[in-house]
Amino acid sequence: MGEGAVLTPASAAGIGEAFGRLTVERTGKEHPVVAVGRDSRESGPALAQATADGLAKAGCRPFLTGLSTTPSLYLACVREGFGADASVMVTASHLPPDKNGFKFFTPEGGCGRQTVRAVLERAQERRLRAGEHECRPVLPAYAGLLREQVRKHVGLRRPLAGWHIVVDAGSGAGGFYARDVLQELGADTSGSLYLEPAGRCPGHEPNPEKEENLAELSRAVRGTGADLGIAFDTDADRAALIDAQGGCLSRNRLIALAAAVLAPQYPGGIVVTDSVTSSGLTQFLGKQGLVHHRFKRGYQNVIDEARRLSEAGFCVPLAIETSGHAALLENRFLDDGMYLATRLLAAMVQCRRRGGELTNLLNGLREPTQSAEYRIPMKKETPARAQGEILRRLAAFVGRHPTLSPAPDNHEGLRVNVAPQAGDGWFLLRQSLHDPVLVLNLESEHPDGVACMEKLLCSFFEEIADLLEAPPPFAGPARTGEKKQ
Repeated sequence: MGEGAVLTPASAAGIGEAFGRLTVERTGKEHPVVAVGRDSRESGPALAQATADGLAKAGCRPFLTGLSTTPSLYLACVREGFGADASVMVTASHLPPDKNGFKFFTPEGGCGRQTVRAVLERAQERRLRAGEHECRPVLPAYAGLLREQVRKHVGLRRPLAGWHIVVDAGSGAGGFYARDVLQELGADTSGSLYLEPAGRCPGHEPNPEKEENLAELSRAVRGTGADLGIAFDTDADRAALIDAQGGCLSRNRLIALAAAVLAPQYPGGIVVTDSVTSSGLTQFLGKQGLVHHRFKRGYQNVIDEARRLSEAGFCVPLAIETSGHAALLENRFLDDGMYLATRLLAAMVQCRRRGGELTNLLNGLREPTQSAEYRIPMKKETPARAQGEILRRLAAFVGRHPTLSPAPDNHEGLRVNVAPQAGDGWFLLRQSLHDPVLVLNLESEHPDGVACMEKLLCSFFEEIADLLEAPPPFAGPARTGEKKQ
């Protein structure tokens, strides 16, 4: 187990048993089959084994898939030859190597908060005798599915012959992609980074949402003259791309690319995103004949909203978060950034055949001139109800300023449009999903717009200083009373 880890084999066994009992109840089967996989963390093998022991105690027939990606564990539920009634992925995604956790799947897709809460309510720590469990790797079948996708859209057995593609797997579970997908399709993957799994993820944080984590891949693409770079997080359910010039295709640009590729097939379709996407993206999607629907942060929130709209009869081809989590209607709304990267790779080949480039699809995307994000810690003793009070105070603050107006599509926190004379953009204040922290995002179309908005917001953060551990940097130190230099 990694130093500082709080998830033990005993607790993993209890969680496995709890999920197993829920699976028995859900399926009505005496011995339902459950797949258990893990990413590259050092704690993964022990936790996966313990989870399988717990499942077996609940009456399930578990099998281990070994090193796996999160999307491939869902494949075990729907792919002929595996026959799993459910699956469990042992992973903490991009979090530090000493952390670990679980993601649960049924044939209907990823399990949401209700199932997770039920598992935790039932789970009890206990020590179980280690058992012997069958091992059936799922990654070969998953790699085959991805190869099939490219061949289907391009129409050749080796459609990447002559292409040079560099992969950064972040020392996680996605290193197979270079060998078993890209090379099998004909690509040269020399210069790829961190393909071998390593429990402590040496090199850099495997989080493709942050551009600083893509810098090494960008240098590798430019240094080798590659056509494309692809980065994954530890469990390979998130992705970002690097174009041939070393530019990052992540966040709003990744969403725009995915939407542009899907738009001809789904005219009038709805694209569900998280709440921090740009106004320029909304306009771009409209030009593609699509409708932008912002929703709450959290990839499961975004996917659940897409499913809700789809079940209500709307066409929803894409649910995607700026973090790189992506779920496509054609892929059962599975959270699978690797699938999206593969889909975009096929589109890139098609664009090149027509004499263009994939990045040409971004023409017309108006990107903000400036953007910023601040995480503002609240006092530990601040009551939970104060979070709502902060937003009420912000709404009153906005009401007093004629240059500010609430955005019409608020689903979390408060998003505020800012007139040109006050910053020409928008800001969003919301509570973090996991921490006692307020998150402030700002975007502007003007070179000095973010600074203008920050200046305007200083007085608001002075109003709520009694609830904060520290203000955002632009508002000065709340506890010392020192003036900002």
